[in-house]
Amino acid sequence: MAVNPLADSEKLPVVFLMGPTASGKTDLAISLTQNTACEIISVDSAMIYREMDIGTAKPNADELARAPHHLINIRNPDESYSVAEFCQDANQLIDNIHARNKIPLLVGGTIMYFHALQFGINELPAANQELRERMNRIGKTQGWNVLHQKLTQVDPESAAKIHPNDSQRIQRALEVYDLTGVKLSSYHANQNLVRADISILNIGLFPHQREQLHANIAHRFDNMLEQGVVEELIALRQKWQLNMHMPSMRCIGYRQLWSYIENDIDREQMRDQAIAATRQLAKRQLTWLRHYPETKLIDPYISSTEQIKLEIIHQLQPTNC
Repeated sequence: MAVNPLADSEKLPVVFLMGPTASGKTDLAISLTQNTACEIISVDSAMIYREMDIGTAKPNADELARAPHHLINIRNPDESYSVAEFCQDANQLIDNIHARNKIPLLVGGTIMYFHALQFGINELPAANQELRERMNRIGKTQGWNVLHQKLTQVDPESAAKIHPNDSQRIQRALEVYDLTGVKLSSYHANQNLVRADISILNIGLFPHQREQLHANIAHRFDNMLEQGVVEELIALRQKWQLNMHMPSMRCIGYRQLWSYIENDIDREQMRDQAIAATRQLAKRQLTWLRHYPETKLIDPYISSTEQIKLEIIHQLQPTNC
């Protein structure tokens, strides 16, 4: 029987299901839609790209038929997507799902997106001396126009407003992007309204034993190689004019695959580097989660999918909303 607390709740419920890569979020979310009135919104900065299916571990056609996901396949690989755009799209979807008398279930590992949606995107990161020194070296040896070109790739809105010789503003815009993955123009867009009409239930999948998570990461990347992720990237490069500085090609896995296709590294190095980079991503995601406010952390290797589902369903009861 579907759980539906909407009629009795003063604030409309929204579920955030967060967790590191390869921790089982998608399977849990799909299972949850079969037992509740939930509808999935993807919170993944890589799954937004069309035809980047294998390397992003995107749900397959059967899974999407059982549990449709919003905000996947919404951009071509040569396009960008800002955190402000995500907040705007997600808020619209939340309203649409509530209008259907269902519960928005936001699922993914881009915890920066979750945080921006829940708390806003006003706060700029502090200066990073190491990054600034590195950019200064590039600016002096290769010219600031090279860094301006890079800025054009990652944040075209800011680049259009900054002169190619304005080293200080180029440096700051790239610094913000490198530190947060968020474009400076997204901060300036000021799309940071915090909603008072929803009640957010934060659930974080948090494996305490990293060995199992690391094994899952390696196993998943090996499966991607078997499924043809190298051929997927070759096809993408043939269809679109891509370069490795574009947001889509900066996605973990694709960066290493790009170097392999360019013969900069061999296949073993590509595999090792991709797995190592994914483990580093998972570490950053867990750090975010550990400090994410008002979040119930659940170990997916101790609690079964059914136990986690029951916990979420319990939390969604009207008395808990």
